[in-house]
Amino acid sequence: MSETSDAPNDQLHKRAAQSRAKVWFFLQADRRVVVGILLGIVFGTLVSVGYLYDPAESTIRTSDSVDTLFQGLLTATITVVTLVLAVNQLVLSQELGAVKDQRKRMEGAMEFRKDVADVIQTPVSPSRPAQFLRALIDVSGQHAEELRNSIPNTANEELRREVEDITDSLIGNADQVSKGLDNARFGEFDVVSSALNFNYSWKIFAARRIHERYSDELDKTGTEALEQLIEALQLFGPAREHFKTLYFQWELINLSRRILVASILSLLVAGGMVIFFNDATYSVVIFDVKTLVVAVAAAATISLVPFLILLAYVMRIATVAKRTLSIGPFILRETEDVTEVEWNH
Repeated sequence: MSETSDAPNDQLHKRAAQSRAKVWFFLQADRRVVVGILLGIVFGTLVSVGYLYDPAESTIRTSDSVDTLFQGLLTATITVVTLVLAVNQLVLSQELGAVKDQRKRMEGAMEFRKDVADVIQTPVSPSRPAQFLRALIDVSGQHAEELRNSIPNTANEELRREVEDITDSLIGNADQVSKGLDNARFGEFDVVSSALNFNYSWKIFAARRIHERYSDELDKTGTEALEQLIEALQLFGPAREHFKTLYFQWELINLSRRILVASILSLLVAGGMVIFFNDATYSVVIFDVKTLVVAVAAAATISLVPFLILLAYVMRIATVAKRTLSIGPFILRETEDVTEVEWNH
């Protein structure tokens, strides 16, 4: 079996081989900021094209381009509102159910909380998502330290190297993610963002590999620490997926509300342009600059606000979903930090 001691980087943008700017735009940035950036790009592009194309103003006045454009935007906005209602139905359908179904959900949740409480050695597991995840991460770091301390200097060199690799990576990663979860509130992206930076998949794989290879060389303390570490990491996976699902539902509800509000303004602007602006008699001049192109570009940009809101939210949701498709020790993305491990049969 050939392998490397280099584990994948714990930071999401480094594991995915993406720039910080791209990760910030798709994940970290406030969605309102992203919508503002998209609005600026759309408006700036339309105005630039309008002034670079010399006969743009005369074309607007002599053709039915304004009427055609805003009629299309009216229809599209109504379609987006219909889509939002469908999304709301999808989210609500997961919350509706008979008493029997709700009771099973409750029993499953309570059983999972009890399992976590046993692992983190506390009577009751934390109720807040950030604290819940932090407890699992902290206890993983503690077990990793216990495992490292249990390996004597006289142990197999390969065993010592693999244990040092996983424990150094895990302890440092746990400290960093725990700080990120401090004062994090559910509903904001902080909780999910910090959880994404805890690379538990590789750690489960590495820990199980050590257990299978060197269980005969570990003493009782080391074996218990390793098994408890694996158990804590295995509980972190479904916990993260559960909170990710709740976050998606939260974001879809926020998305629906904001699109519905923005659609009112979009419909008013698009409808006003169709009713009152179809002959393009607008002729306001500011500082010797004709503003017809600016007015049409501004109206078109405002009419596109619902679509840009949808784009901003879907970018984050789709990116998170892509980065968390698998649960457990599977690595779906290409990364330079992970080499093939050939198992002997």
